[in-house]
Amino acid sequence: MSRLQDIWFAHCYQSLLNTPLAHWLQTLPAQIEHWQKHELHGEFNKWCKLLQKLPATSPDDIQLHDSVTIGKSEDITDYQHKQITGLLKQFMPWRKGPFHVHGIHIDTEWRSDWKWDRVSPHISSLKDRYVLDVGCGSGYHMWRMLGEGAKGVYGIDPTQLFLIQFHAIQHFIKHEHIHFLPLGIEQMQPLNAFDTVFSMGVLYHRKDPMLFLNQLKHQLRRGGELVLETLVVDGDENTVMMAGERYAQMRNVWFLPSVEALKVWLSRLGFEDIKAVDVNTTTLEEQRSTEWMTNNSLKDFLDPNDVSKTIEGAPAPKRAVLVATRA
Repeated sequence: MSRLQDIWFAHCYQSLLNTPLAHWLQTLPAQIEHWQKHELHGEFNKWCKLLQKLPATSPDDIQLHDSVTIGKSEDITDYQHKQITGLLKQFMPWRKGPFHVHGIHIDTEWRSDWKWDRVSPHISSLKDRYVLDVGCGSGYHMWRMLGEGAKGVYGIDPTQLFLIQFHAIQHFIKHEHIHFLPLGIEQMQPLNAFDTVFSMGVLYHRKDPMLFLNQLKHQLRRGGELVLETLVVDGDENTVMMAGERYAQMRNVWFLPSVEALKVWLSRLGFEDIKAVDVNTTTLEEQRSTEWMTNNSLKDFLDPNDVSKTIEGAPAPKRAVLVATRA
């Protein structure tokens, strides 16, 4: 029998045929073959074996529009409930969600549904659009994009545990128009073809934010929409904070611009109709430790005497969502 990942990616390649994304097949199969030969995580084969132990179920109802909810608890036996819970916990930590699988609540670190609720009213309809989610994590937002009627949803993220988590959920949903690829944006050829590109929670991890924004631009067709969510600081169009060695205990944080500076960046790169549609300070209710993510979380990264500051003394995490059109 073919390896699980061979089946996953064969389905993805098939989905690209006869679409505006078909030219992705010029580079994608070779990249995936290289990944399979040289870049597999040491635990990857073990994770795949665990995936194959998930029982087949027949959910009566799948909801993707207002949540990611698969079936009901009465669709499965008590034994299957314990079996599924135990297997899904093998893929901890679960950071982005939540998911509801046959009554099992995967209570993730992030209430990603809250973020989606802030974003979705301000974007163009996703109905019949081809969508790319850059840095998609476990794929929570991808399922919500599918729930909005997208024709094809593609997520890229190099973290292999997220790939496994995505397929754990897809095991129960089995939808043919959603695909996860273990790539970074720097590996993407300029497709110039997606109708909508999302990048949520990635920009501040990039040493060269302008290069990253340009890479996002060149995945979009002309007139396509970028949905960008990132950490920001207060200030005018000249305000950009460069993080120190750590920011909220994260080592890989680089530049935090103001909203106005971010608008200038996007304009210089050839975006138009640039709007900041949401600015929100992350709360301890939105990001926290749970039984599905038992590591430290936001409360451990803030000054215990002043939650308006990180433990390093920088401004506490504030996030903005900007929407822009490729000219």
